Amino acid sequence: METRSSKPVTLTRERIVDAALGLIDRDGISALTMRRVAEELGVRAPSLYNYVRSKDELLDAAGEVVLQHVDVSGFERLGWREALESWAWSYYEALAAHPNMVPHLSAAFGRLDIGLSRADQVYAGLLDQGWTPSRATRIAAAVRFAVYGAALGPFASLFSAKASRFPHLHDIDRLRDAPERIDRAALKLLIDRFLDGLEAFYLSDGHPSLHTQALTQAEAIAGDEYHEHPT
Repeated sequence: METRSSKPVTLTRERIVDAALGLIDRDGISALTMRRVAEELGVRAPSLYNYVRSKDELLDAAGEVVLQHVDVSGFERLGWREALESWAWSYYEALAAHPNMVPHLSAAFGRLDIGLSRADQVYAGLLDQGWTPSRATRIAAAVRFAVYGAALGPFASLFSAKASRFPHLHDIDRLRDAPERIDRAALKLLIDRFLDGLEAFYLSDGHPSLHTQALTQAEAIAGDEYHEHPT
């Protein structure tokens, strides 16, 4: 194939996906078109269709690249608390590196093979360490909600300049001096307290490894008896 400058370019699916992800990182998902990706690569848009069938497929492929950096290996070698912490932070780092992808991944991860694989490994790891299916589902969902919320963007960016006019927000500009530190500290507080609560429950009379304990009516209604999956 030829570029517009008549210099041959070797296209691969990986190069196309990387170019798409770079474009999204820089200009947002709304900027993603096959024409724009082709321009990034110095080729014509029709040549991309030899490797990806549509913009939607390309967007999902970019999502797969992001989720490849989510590490769930801790569930094979660590206790459940340490494994959850390791997973949560690797998930956050993967998403925070590509914040413009977060809205798409929040809806798409459950249809992507790598998203389903990661969810299955987390679920299996929690079950292996004694959590009931329903509680494992809720734990995985809670971590996911926290991580996706934290990765949407800096907390400081939510406030406009006029926030400083309010009496208890007059120091709001200080948040913008260290947005990453604020965000990470807030997420750490949330994860630590959540894990503390789980550990207290784990060690209490409600120890999840006691599978023979009777289910309460509330638990049954909430779905413990149905073995939900964390997707």
